[in-house]
Amino acid sequence: MKLGRQSKIIELVNKNDIETQEELADLLTKAGYNVTQATISRDIRELKLTKVAGDDGRQKYIILKNNEAGLSDKFIRVLKDGFISMDMAMNIIVIKTVSGMAMAVAASLDALHIQGILGCIAGDDTVMCVVKTTEETISVMEKLNKYINTKSI
Repeated sequence: MKLGRQSKIIELVNKNDIETQEELADLLTKAGYNVTQATISRDIRELKLTKVAGDDGRQKYIILKNNEAGLSDKFIRVLKDGFISMDMAMNIIVIKTVSGMAMAVAASLDALHIQGILGCIAGDDTVMCVVKTTEETISVMEKLNKYINTKSI
């Protein structure tokens, strides 16, 4: 539950300009998560979200882009927990996930900033991951396999 909720928070913060914990709670409630202010506050702290000023002067939450292993570990854990299989079609990697986890896996892939990945599109149990070139697709798949098969997360 916590992992799914935090994955949804990552997705919401990446897609929306969220200024307050109340706005985040409302979006999570609309997405089917029953949350309290204390839960939101704890998730914000654990995910290391911070506020920055947007172009319009309003504050918004962002995910810190840093090299802390703990933050990357969370994204890799989501990837591992949701992953079933993957296959290559030219420069597209099709990733099968546990039902309902595709959005969380796609958000994690985006947050990991893997070189060569241009972006991901998710359904319920499938992620289409577009890679810049066909040649890079194999190296991206190898990197994903390393993440998925790592035991120390």
